Amino acid sequence: MQTLTLNNGVEMPALGLGVFQTPPDETIAAVKDALDLGYRHIDTAAAYGNEREVGQAIRDSGVPRDDVFVETKIWISDYGYDETLHGFDKSAAKLGLDRIDLLILHQALPSDFDRTLAAYRALEKLLADGKVRAIGVSNFMVDHLTRLLDATDVVPAVNQLEIHPYFQQRAVLDFDDAHGILDQAWSPIGGITFYPGYGDNRRSVLDDPAVTGIAEAHGKSPAQVLLRWGLQQGRSVIPKSTKRHRIAENIDVFDFELTTGELAALDALETGRRGGPEPEAVTLADFGRNIPEA
Repeated sequence: MQTLTLNNGVEMPALGLGVFQTPPDETIAAVKDALDLGYRHIDTAAAYGNEREVGQAIRDSGVPRDDVFVETKIWISDYGYDETLHGFDKSAAKLGLDRIDLLILHQALPSDFDRTLAAYRALEKLLADGKVRAIGVSNFMVDHLTRLLDATDVVPAVNQLEIHPYFQQRAVLDFDDAHGILDQAWSPIGGITFYPGYGDNRRSVLDDPAVTGIAEAHGKSPAQVLLRWGLQQGRSVIPKSTKRHRIAENIDVFDFELTTGELAALDALETGRRGGPEPEAVTLADFGRNIPEA
């Protein structure tokens, strides 16, 4: 497994299993399959409602805890300094872990950015206390990152974003690169994650002739080509699936390389169309939800 070095020196497997929208009753099997197939990075979140099952699967897998990189996220409903510290306690208890490898803020909360900053300061405290190994953010745009960096001390190790050839967010990627923040792609295959009210009539990048042509040339699947595109550009990718054969397919991407021309052809597919919610539209009124106690 290829690894990436975060800006604080922590090593993270470049490819992981995401469990967004994975029902709790399917999560244990999916995570155990992933670990059996060689995955060593699992990405979950408080808002996914399956942290408990992720932890159970890791314990049941027989893989030593120290060999598994566990990443989770604090939801906006638990932002604020004390609230975020408690959010960590809830996630750690559900996961059954004393320490989390990577803890990130799930979204910016533009309507109450002071609350977002307080949440990030809580992450800094958890990092200083050794309760997490690295901290970061998710779905933060350049303005959010600029305000965060101006008001806090620790540069985020990771910014998890929607990134696939149809939506590349190059301005954010360039900002992150300039500041030593690693980009991590959710929905790296594109077109597989749907939100209510978003994604209507969406084209699937998996069916794009440019992608299928490259896949045929390498004897790989379109999904493998899209994951390889992200990895070769230095990003972390966290594809999701609950099917063992797809989980196996998604990790089988380290035995081929895309050419410069193929990378450029995929880069040229940008549509500028976001699949997930607009980061500026995220409010507690519309997206807030109670995160249960452990």
